[in-house]
Amino acid sequence: MTEPMQSGTRATTAPVRPSRRKNAQLTIGAVLVALVVVLALVSFIWMPYDPTQADPAARLQGASAAHWFGTDQFGRDTFSAIMAGARITLLVGLVAVAIAFVIGVPLGMLAAQTRWSWLSGLIMRSNDLLLAFPALLLAMIFAAAVGTGIGPAVVALGIASIPGFARVARSSALQVLSREYIMAAQAGNRRPLAIAWHHVLPNIVGLVIVEASVAFALAVLAEAGLSFLGLGTQPPTPSWGRMLQESQQFLSTAPHLALWPGLFIALAVLGFNLLGDGLRDRFDPRLKGRS
Repeated sequence: MTEPMQSGTRATTAPVRPSRRKNAQLTIGAVLVALVVVLALVSFIWMPYDPTQADPAARLQGASAAHWFGTDQFGRDTFSAIMAGARITLLVGLVAVAIAFVIGVPLGMLAAQTRWSWLSGLIMRSNDLLLAFPALLLAMIFAAAVGTGIGPAVVALGIASIPGFARVARSSALQVLSREYIMAAQAGNRRPLAIAWHHVLPNIVGLVIVEASVAFALAVLAEAGLSFLGLGTQPPTPSWGRMLQESQQFLSTAPHLALWPGLFIALAVLGFNLLGDGLRDRFDPRLKGRS
């Protein structure tokens, strides 16, 4: 008589399924990324104030109805600067990821498909060599060679992200190339480029999107670091990293100057990382069936 009651009790106290946690990661990440995207898009059509317009009479004010996030040492509206900084953050991430995608994915697929082992080895060893140069170091080298600014910073971040895309594309392409329908296409004398375009790329694009999300998070963090060091976005263009750098001398008197850019950098990086983890759980064939 008591056995059905015990089994019913166990059913009501069952742990949350892993798939729900994965979906929660994906949802939270998508919401945080959407917040940054909305801020950037809205800033093109509306901002409370001009983020570069100084107002000495309103300097170092706290949050108020007039200035939601307060003002900086020049009287500029912090919320407007955050909105404008979101545009720079997305621009740097998009261009850096695009550079890495356009170069890294074809290189990885070529390394997987080529019949010349020396060429595959050359591509992957070159990627290993590039991994020895962190994004910040590579950006410093670019800055010393061509000058500071957002352009050299974006190119450096894009080049630094190439090895990740090449590795993901190669490992995923090798799995696809071992399948029977690929062997049938090869037996039918289909050209390697046609096989890559019609069969390999559509099957690896999910994992490449995951790598893009992770690379986007790293680009956001690296751009903030470069701007903090004075090597990224230059004045008067608002940047979250430079806002943090300028806030150091006012930490005791106006902590909000560091709070808001630091918070949005953290939210953007967290959002893209959670989105990448959620997409990985969704697209990675090695993780399917574990929920």
